[in-house]
Amino acid sequence: MTDDVRLRAVEEADLELFFEHEHDPETVRRSKFPPRERERFMTHWRTRVLGDPTNLIRTVTVNGETAGNVVAWWEGDRRFIGYVFGRPFWGRGIGTAALTLFLGLEQVRPLYADPYKGNTGSVRLLEKCGFWSSGTIMHDENEHIMFVLDRM
Repeated sequence: MTDDVRLRAVEEADLELFFEHEHDPETVRRSKFPPRERERFMTHWRTRVLGDPTNLIRTVTVNGETAGNVVAWWEGDRRFIGYVFGRPFWGRGIGTAALTLFLGLEQVRPLYADPYKGNTGSVRLLEKCGFWSSGTIMHDENEHIMFVLDRM
C-alpha cells in the first residue's frame, strides 16, 4: 500500500500533537531546537503562527492520520520554511511528498531553510526538493546549513 500524503488547514486539535512532536527527544536531538513549555508553545502557535496572515501553514496527513506540519513565514526580508513530523512517519518518503505538495502552494522564491548540520534526514529532504546550500550559520553554539530554493 502506498501512503496517501495530503495537506490540509491546521485545526485546533492538531496543536496537541504538534506539541508532542516538538518534545520528542529524538526530534530535539536532531533539530537542536529547544522545546517550549506547553503554554508558551500554544501561545506561539495561536498568535505568531496561526495568527499571522502572511504565514502559510498546513497539517500533513498520511492515510488520514495527522503526521506533522509545514510552515512558511517571513523573517525580515527572507521567507523561511520549517517542518516537523512525528517519528512514526520518518524514513518513508512522507517528508518529500509533503514538502513537494507544500512547495506547489508556497509561491515565494527565494525560499530559505536552516536545519542543524547534523540533521541528515532534513538536509537530504531539502536537497531532494531542489534546495541548495549557500553556507552555514550559527544558532547559539550549533552550526546550521542555510539552504535556498530559488526556482519554482
